[in-house]
Amino acid sequence: MQASKPQSTSESSPCSASTTCPYCGVGCGVSLELETRAQEGGELKRSITAVSGDNDHPANYGRLCVKGSALAETLSSSGRLTQPQIRDAAGVLREVSWDTALELIAARFGELRSTHGGDSIAAYLSGQLLTEDYYLANKLFKGFIGTPHLDTNSRLCMASAVVAHKRAFGADAVPCSYEDLERAELVVLVGSNLAWNHPVLFQRLKQARIDNPLLRIVVIDPRLTDSCEIADLYLGIRPGSDARLFNGLLAYMAERGRTDRLYLEAHTQGFDAALKQAKRDDCSLSAIARDCDIDVERLETFYYWFATQLHVVTLFSQGVNQSTSGTDKGNAIINCHLAGGKIGLPGAGPFSITGQPNAMGGREVGGLANQLAAHMDYDTPGARALVSEFWKAPNLPEGPGHKAVELFAALGRGEIKALWIMATNPAVSLPDSARVRAALAVCPLVIVSECMADSDTLAYADVVLPASSWSEKDGTVTNSERCISRQRGLLTPPGEARHDWWQLAEVGKRMGYQEAFDYSGPHAIFHEHARLSGFRNSAPRLKAGRKPTATSSVKRLFNIAPLAELDRAGYDALKPIQWPVRRGDKGELIGTPRLFEDATFNTPNGRARLVPVVPQLPQQALSDAVPLRLNTGRIRDQWHTMTRTARSARLMNHRAEPFVELHPQDAATRGLQDGGLARLKGRDEQGGLRGDYRARVRISSGQRRGEVFIPMHWSDHFASHARAGALLAGLVDPFSGQPESKHGAVEVESLPCEWQATLLIAPSILAGREDLADAVAQLDGRYWARIPQSALVRYQLAGQGQPDWQHWCESHLGVPAGLWAQDAAQGGISAAGFRDGRLVWWLKVMPGDAHLDRQPNIAWLGECFASEQLSAHERRSLLAGRLSGQADVGAMVCACHQVGELTIRQAIQSGDGSVEALGARLACGTRCGSCLPELKRLVEEERSDERTDSLEMA
Repeated sequence: MQASKPQSTSESSPCSASTTCPYCGVGCGVSLELETRAQEGGELKRSITAVSGDNDHPANYGRLCVKGSALAETLSSSGRLTQPQIRDAAGVLREVSWDTALELIAARFGELRSTHGGDSIAAYLSGQLLTEDYYLANKLFKGFIGTPHLDTNSRLCMASAVVAHKRAFGADAVPCSYEDLERAELVVLVGSNLAWNHPVLFQRLKQARIDNPLLRIVVIDPRLTDSCEIADLYLGIRPGSDARLFNGLLAYMAERGRTDRLYLEAHTQGFDAALKQAKRDDCSLSAIARDCDIDVERLETFYYWFATQLHVVTLFSQGVNQSTSGTDKGNAIINCHLAGGKIGLPGAGPFSITGQPNAMGGREVGGLANQLAAHMDYDTPGARALVSEFWKAPNLPEGPGHKAVELFAALGRGEIKALWIMATNPAVSLPDSARVRAALAVCPLVIVSECMADSDTLAYADVVLPASSWSEKDGTVTNSERCISRQRGLLTPPGEARHDWWQLAEVGKRMGYQEAFDYSGPHAIFHEHARLSGFRNSAPRLKAGRKPTATSSVKRLFNIAPLAELDRAGYDALKPIQWPVRRGDKGELIGTPRLFEDATFNTPNGRARLVPVVPQLPQQALSDAVPLRLNTGRIRDQWHTMTRTARSARLMNHRAEPFVELHPQDAATRGLQDGGLARLKGRDEQGGLRGDYRARVRISSGQRRGEVFIPMHWSDHFASHARAGALLAGLVDPFSGQPESKHGAVEVESLPCEWQATLLIAPSILAGREDLADAVAQLDGRYWARIPQSALVRYQLAGQGQPDWQHWCESHLGVPAGLWAQDAAQGGISAAGFRDGRLVWWLKVMPGDAHLDRQPNIAWLGECFASEQLSAHERRSLLAGRLSGQADVGAMVCACHQVGELTIRQAIQSGDGSVEALGARLACGTRCGSCLPELKRLVEEERSDERTDSLEMA
């Protein structure tokens, strides 16, 4: 008897949940609408139907940036890793069971430790991991395997701030809260493009300025960025001159009697030495202005504002940290706050803003190679014995391990025989990436835990472990203001994907440490982590009136011991809370929004330390061969190496291709045109070529002369030659080990091309065609960029010679051209292919110097790809790439509502002369607000053009 086929059902069960965004260090709360539907066969499947900001989360109060708003668009199971894999003798990755993969890892670790010692094994982690994942990794590798070589990609973004905090405060303790930005009289942004990199904080600061007209904002950055939209003062300093600037500020405050002598005498030490060092250089305003390459009047204005205001917040980020003297720059900033008593008060303090969602959580559990767990270090007396006792860890190392850059150097030297990489893509993100790849290639055992199949690092993996991703992972994260939030697992991981903590625990068990790694889930791990934070902590703040009793203790600010009292239900319902955490008189949990309000620090004598700072120039020196200073960084709509954000089509539209931004005069000197192609080259220590970066030219008067900016996001999966790390030397801060990613040295030249093309391909053509990407890349090898869209994949191509396009399309796309038009005079081609009446590929080729200045309407073409049947008019219009009479919308500005630059300019010219008017007409800027600075700039540019036209007519 044949079984009846289960009936599909449209019945659904809607619900809502709160979680935390997986992107930047702001740590925004996210509200999700979920729906559970019965599938064929009766299986229930839950999906996310809507994403919005959590109105109750203290980080964002309902705001979300464009990346957060697009989270639901990144959750497709397509492109996910779903089964463990092991590379066989022929070099091919083969799917295996979890037992096979885990047994192999445990056995190889055991063999290596017996033969070469525990320090032959290493781990490289990520600020994308949850705190519970981080905690278990630190426990397994340091406590039980016995290797000190566990570090994290957070080394690349905030390690210098960590060391600066510890030198000044005795602990890695960020003193401020986000609300201090709103309570300040002066906010100084240093090396932070807040508008693009932490957009929700930028919106909060912008609103604070509206609410308080007396609030002043200063932006200090070599680049004129969108953050300058709300600035009262902009200082476009020479790259690397931050320490000189703040040393000068310290001297200015002292000379004009603007230091707080009572605070300095009662609560600090080292002021005289720090001031003496600052005065070794000429501290006249003219000398400092010359060295920083800024206007002396602007400099004096900044110094006067800082010196005369008490409630000052200095928010600093990668522009300070990513330097070979980043630690000293951080301390130069902190020195000025301590000297003026501008700390521990509402609206006052130095504020390091982190890059990743859980960089802070990783610091809490010892995710850096120089750390132990619970904010303890190897060099803290008693810390190693305390952690070893608590964990019952038999193999805790005696001292710190290799930091990130040195870890991969040791890998290349053969000192490290096995490396476990979790949730990061070091083949792209580390400096001197060619050397990193060479090191990975020679390592005998590389294990990669990853959720996405398009990570470049997978090419070097011997074992691949499929990991769960955001919306599947369950645990906690800590944002830049020390606020612990729950990231909730709401969806089922696809296939055999498993949580990172589970993978670590299973390896620990198989290595013989069953009891130490027998966890029922994230709550059990968090419980242990919270208990360790209070274990023999001589400053526990557990409950009002309670005194520490342990005689062998380690004083530390980080303390969340009261959270260990939460049962599973309490953990699941945990509300955001800032550490340290204590119990109130009524037993309530109380967080700490602001540190050092009592002016007591975590140093042995309770005093903060001012640190003498010697300003240093960048170590990557300029020369005739490489005369341009290279700056790298994030862009508005992308995240890290794009493995998540590239899954959302609208996030790919703002900056669709890699680019190099440079000053108009530098472009003119090199014969570069806006929208053309350029090539960047660096030089290694022997004068050989380092890196080969190819990108679109963006000419900007906001870029200083002699300097260029490139984004850090593109990898080999998305472009032919666009790894920023390939251009950078592996030079690091001597104290923090953080690389000098903001101060490369390059030359830029034109990339001549005889032709450029746009190629659009339907997913049905791409399915199962791993060779197609190679076929596209090898058309010429000159330049290509891959841009995923909702109904197609877009390639931008450029090359030399004259390919036989018709033959190439038929050979590699498998579908002959249904439309073909060739312009012999101009050398252009327009073509399209159809399968069963549906558009499956589209091609437009133009001469190389045209650089596709009349872009096709990609949005309309996407609709054509999605359509089952095109009209005759639509088919005819395909050759033009747009419906006849359809306007070119230009480069995308508003990702939320897909509004292009030309559309916006036309609206401004027709009378919509404000951001508000544009929002009313076009809806741009009315959702997440990420594009508001760019909208304002376009309004100002159009007004400037109108004034110029009026003057010329007059």
